[in-house]
Amino acid sequence: MTTPVKKRPLRGTITVPGDKSITHRAVIFSALGEGTSEVIGYLPSEDCERTITAFREMGIAISVETVNGLPSLHVQGKGLWGLTEPTGVIDCGNSGTTLRLLTGLLAGKPFFSVLTGDASLRKRPMRRVIDPLRSMGAEIFGRSGGNLAPLAISGKKLNGIDYRLPIASAQVKSAILLAGLTASGVTTLSEPSRSRDHTERMLRSLGVRFEENNGRLSIVGGSSYPGKRIEVPGDLSSAAFFLVAGAIIEGSEITIRKIGVNPTRTGLLEVLKEMGAEITVTPLEPMGDEPVADLTVRSTSLHGAVIGGDLIPRTIDEFPILCVAAAAAEGETVIRDAQELRVKESDRIAAMAQALRGMGITVEEFPDGMRIEGKKKWKGTFCETHGDHRIAMSMAIAGLVAEGGNEIDDVACIDTSFPGFLGLLSTLNG
Repeated sequence: MTTPVKKRPLRGTITVPGDKSITHRAVIFSALGEGTSEVIGYLPSEDCERTITAFREMGIAISVETVNGLPSLHVQGKGLWGLTEPTGVIDCGNSGTTLRLLTGLLAGKPFFSVLTGDASLRKRPMRRVIDPLRSMGAEIFGRSGGNLAPLAISGKKLNGIDYRLPIASAQVKSAILLAGLTASGVTTLSEPSRSRDHTERMLRSLGVRFEENNGRLSIVGGSSYPGKRIEVPGDLSSAAFFLVAGAIIEGSEITIRKIGVNPTRTGLLEVLKEMGAEITVTPLEPMGDEPVADLTVRSTSLHGAVIGGDLIPRTIDEFPILCVAAAAAEGETVIRDAQELRVKESDRIAAMAQALRGMGITVEEFPDGMRIEGKKKWKGTFCETHGDHRIAMSMAIAGLVAEGGNEIDDVACIDTSFPGFLGLLSTLNG
C-alpha cells in the first residue's frame, strides 16, 4: 500500500479504540472473578481476540455486546479455580501479552496446556518469565530450554517467592502476579524501574489481597473476588500516532478523546513536550483506577532530545512513532537503554533505522537505541514492516510528509492493535 500524501493540515476530534493492555487484563481478571463482569469499551483487535478465545477454550462464556455505543464484553467468571483444561493448543497469534500472562496464570492450574503463536511470537524470549515461575515450582517445557514457544505447561501447586526482575517489564511482572494469585503464601516482587502498572491497579480495584510498599509488590494467594464492571479508556499508544502527526504537519490541530493517562504510560507526552510539542491535557473523570483525559495537539517546530533511563519503560511501545517525531525535529535525538526493542514484534531498532534511512534521514544505530538527525524534507520509500503493526502505522504517518508517500509492504498487521486506523486517519486527512 502507498500512503496518501498530505494535502492539508490534519484537523478534527477523534476517539481511538480501547487500551490494549487494559483489555487483556480485564478479560483475564473477569474470567477469574466470581460471577458476571462487563468490560465496556474493550479493544476488538487481533491480539485481544486471542486472549478472549483462549478463555473460551478453557470454559469461560464470553459474549460481545454494545453498551452506550461501545464494543463491550459480558464475561461469566468461574472463580480462581474454574478454568477447565483446553482440548487443543492455545494459539496466541502475535500477542506477547497473551503468551506471557497466560504462562504465569496456567503454571498454577491443575491441568495440562500448550501455548504457541505465529512465527514472530515463537522467536520472542520467554526465559525471563519461565525462570521465576520455575522457582515457584512450575513445570514448563519449550524449545531452547523453555526460552521459546511452543510452551507445554503441566500445572502444579505453586509456592510464593520473593523476586527482583532484572529488567523492568509489565508482562513479566504481571505473569508472576497471576501465578501468585493461586500460589501458596505470599508472592513479592520488585523491578529496577517502574513499568506500566495496569495489573496492580486492577488488582486493587477488584479487592484482591495486594499491596505495594516502597516499590515492592505483594499478593496473597487464594484471594477471590466478585465480578465487576470495568471501563476501558482509549489507548495512549494508539493516540501516539495522531499526536505526532498533529505535531509535525503544519497547521494541524487534533483532539483525541477519553485517553488513559496512567503515569506509567505517559513517557510519550513528556518526551514530546520536551521536544517542544504543544499538547493540552484536559483531565476527565477516572475510569475505575485509571486516570483519563482529552488530549489536544497543535503543530509546532520540534527540536531533538535525549531519551533514556526511566523514560524507556514508559515509552517502549511508542518508540517507532517517536522516531518519526525525531526525524522531523531540528537537531539530533539520541535514544538509549532501549535494548528491549530488539525482541519486540520485530527488531524495532533495526526496522526503524532502515525505514528512516530509506527516507533520506541520517541514523546511527546502537545496540540499545539510535541517534537520529532531524531533516525537513523526506523522500518516500518502500518500508518493510516485518509484520509489526507499530512499524506500519509509524511509516503511514511518515508517508503523509514524505515526498510521494511511503509504500508499506504489509498494512494487514495493523489490525493486531488498531483495526480501523487507516480509515480514522483519512477522516483527518480529508
